[in-house]
Amino acid sequence: MTKPIINLDEITDFDDVEENGIYTSSRALFSASIGAKKLGYNLTVLPPGKVQCPFHSHRGEEEMFLILEGEGELRFGDKRYPIRTHDVIACPTGGPEVAHQIINTGTTTMRYLALSNLVDVEICEYPDSGKVGAVAGRPGERGFRKIFRAENIFDYYDREPNE
Repeated sequence: MTKPIINLDEITDFDDVEENGIYTSSRALFSASIGAKKLGYNLTVLPPGKVQCPFHSHRGEEEMFLILEGEGELRFGDKRYPIRTHDVIACPTGGPEVAHQIINTGTTTMRYLALSNLVDVEICEYPDSGKVGAVAGRPGERGFRKIFRAENIFDYYDREPNE
């Protein structure tokens, strides 16, 4: 039986590391290791001046963030909010009106706990770049993953034989 407890101070294995300019962060994805089935948990470490991911919204996964250390800014829809230690952030599903992004505007490393429901099919929208992402399959075993530009919209019957 899996031990259903982990202490965030003891997490040292960051298995999702991004080093792409402003998008630089480390995430420890630990939900499966403590037996979670329908929720995903991760600990994110975000250096000063960095952003964890592009501005986006989810159609399937609702997210919650708990700021453990540091301060920064939450970009949410068309607004910006200062965030700091012990703030709890709700990011419900929807379109650009709930798109979100956490930015470390502080001078120290930000750490936060992320929690979301896990879905087999997810659509993400990226309002800044006009992209759409589609992912299908069980978390950790994603069989389908495509990102495309939203302006590439076609009629339902485009390229279909019609004779």
